[in-house]
Amino acid sequence: MVTQAVSFIILMIFLMFALVFLLFAFWIWMIVDCAKRKFKNDNEKIVWILVLIFLSLLGAVIYYFAIKIQDKGKVKK
Repeated sequence: MVTQAVSFIILMIFLMFALVFLLFAFWIWMIVDCAKRKFKNDNEKIVWILVLIFLSLLGAVIYYFAIKIQDKGKVKK
């Protein structure tokens, strides 16, 4: 009984670390995408990089839906 509880706790800790790693990788991916992307002017790029840095994961999600998804729609047309 105790070994099952310990195994469950270890599994939860492992899953938590995996989730944190994936979220961190997503954040880095969005920063790299923003740095490489060509915007209309340099100020827009600087603003997005600051949003990504200061808002972290929330900024990455906002960037993904505002820029990345919008870009995919343009490519398909």
